[in-house]
Amino acid sequence: MSDNHSILSSIMVDGAEKLGLSLPEGALLSFCAYFELLESKGSNVNLTTVTGASNIATLHFLDSIALLKTINFKHAKVIDIGSGAGFPGVPLKIAEPTIDLTLLDSSGKRISFLNELCGKLGIEALCVNERAEQFVQQSDNRENWDVAVSRAVARLNALSELCLPYVSVGGYFISMKSKDSDDEINEASSAFEALGAKLISSIDYMIPGTEITHRAVLIKKISETPAQYPRRYARIQKSPL
Repeated sequence: MSDNHSILSSIMVDGAEKLGLSLPEGALLSFCAYFELLESKGSNVNLTTVTGASNIATLHFLDSIALLKTINFKHAKVIDIGSGAGFPGVPLKIAEPTIDLTLLDSSGKRISFLNELCGKLGIEALCVNERAEQFVQQSDNRENWDVAVSRAVARLNALSELCLPYVSVGGYFISMKSKDSDDEINEASSAFEALGAKLISSIDYMIPGTEITHRAVLIKKISETPAQYPRRYARIQKSPL
């Protein structure tokens, strides 16, 4: 095992334990292979500015699997919207293999990377090159997932309009935000109501091995999202809910 793999594996084992999680057999090998592909392809495809085994393990992998403490992901149908380099969807699938995963991103280069990644890791996932506001309009995609997750940087009111139409009634949208997102969450309250959802909680967690605190915003779908949402992205940006 290389030094990088030893460092990454040690951080993942310790970090998962601190989060109260038990990684399945083969997970460490998958995380190491994921790291290697990120290091070799990341800068070319503009996937991440984070480099090095320690930083990738904490800031990407542990940050992603921390979501497993928010709700029960076992056998859940999950869509990762704006997946980019696969965060948080792929680490969630590695740590909880029963997840039925869809990775959605508007960039063909990123989806090519995700297809290569899933093939290398032996992960079954649907990788879709499409815009979020368009893919949901295709047959059977509306309100067809138990959980939508996103680490995208859009404001929460806009992100909710893109993500909540995918979630079935009774399911959840989990948005990964900074701990300083109170104003953003308050701003999105009217969007939650318009989209048939309600805020359940904001769960702050420290990424193990760091002094960084992030936040998982847990939003529950309580009724069907009206058919007019999501609107075209230009309209969402110009006139957010």
